[in-house]
Amino acid sequence: MKLRHYFYGFLVALVIVLATNYLLTANANIPLFSNSVIDNSVAQVPNNPKFAIPLKCQLDKDCFILLYSDRDPSPKAVDFGCGRQTYDGHKGTDFAISDQKIMAQGVPVTAVAPGKVLRARDGVPDRLIKNQADKDTVKNIECGNGIVIDHGNGWETQYCHLRNGSVVVKPGTVVETGTQLGMVGTSGLASFPHVHLGFRYQGEIVDPFIGPNVGSGCNNTRHSIWEQPLSYKPTGLIRSGFATTQPNMDDLWSGKFYDTVLSANSPILIFWVQIYGVLAGDREHYQLFAPNGDRVIDNTREIKSPNKTSIGYVGKRNSSQSLPQGKWRGEYSLTRDGKVLVNVSKEVQWIINN
Repeated sequence: MKLRHYFYGFLVALVIVLATNYLLTANANIPLFSNSVIDNSVAQVPNNPKFAIPLKCQLDKDCFILLYSDRDPSPKAVDFGCGRQTYDGHKGTDFAISDQKIMAQGVPVTAVAPGKVLRARDGVPDRLIKNQADKDTVKNIECGNGIVIDHGNGWETQYCHLRNGSVVVKPGTVVETGTQLGMVGTSGLASFPHVHLGFRYQGEIVDPFIGPNVGSGCNNTRHSIWEQPLSYKPTGLIRSGFATTQPNMDDLWSGKFYDTVLSANSPILIFWVQIYGVLAGDREHYQLFAPNGDRVIDNTREIKSPNKTSIGYVGKRNSSQSLPQGKWRGEYSLTRDGKVLVNVSKEVQWIINN
């Protein structure tokens, strides 16, 4: 975890940038899958099936793909776009939501195609895995609360990390595309709220962006099995906002710092951004504007090393409550090879509490 501080003379501006390769885990060994005989009583799927996404959400608006399947058979890892949003042995696609606060409100996990439930598990607690000791507690139940569905013609899907107590189907349940299975959670080997979706065709793992019966590597002809075209987006915004204390990754995944009104009695005002998929050479630009429109922070930096998830923030110290009350605005952009990949603007009311 890297932390840098920059102080700007009489402005007493605090600039802090934190980047971390947080413990992004989403079961590489998926125990619910098996090589069981296919049940031909379920609705038959043609040899070129198409599948919906597994969440009831708007992709890249209130949910996003954080990790893809690993296509490198060696100890290295590469995703289908020849990028690094995966890890060694990852066998599925991770559809994520921003934090556990949204998770608690309930984001439905849905069947991606018609079929019949083969196996289901519930009762595994939700928790964020942070270290090896946490990993040890979910040994042999890495998928957490999960479901396997037989879609016929040799196709199966698996859904992992559902919220404890949310699974609403059982073995033998017949589902249609969009049938609710449970809710997004953090059960099993998960360090962020998401559902891990895995595909198998005739017992073999399938990368849904490439299709079945394709060799390893990322320079392959693609035959996507998604119902709607899904673009490759290895970099994007998770969440942004303001805080009066320095945020860390645990704070953000847990759902802190949604406030749009902050106390002007606080010692510092921080504008923060949480993003995924940064690469070495990317350029970040942070700006902070006072209520009168003055730009009090204007900071650009080049990212030195890639990270799957990262936090960046800038702030202004409130020495002797010198920061003016009113509406403050933070602006952030991430640029790669001259192209803006992330662009966000946030506002907060900074007022004295009576």
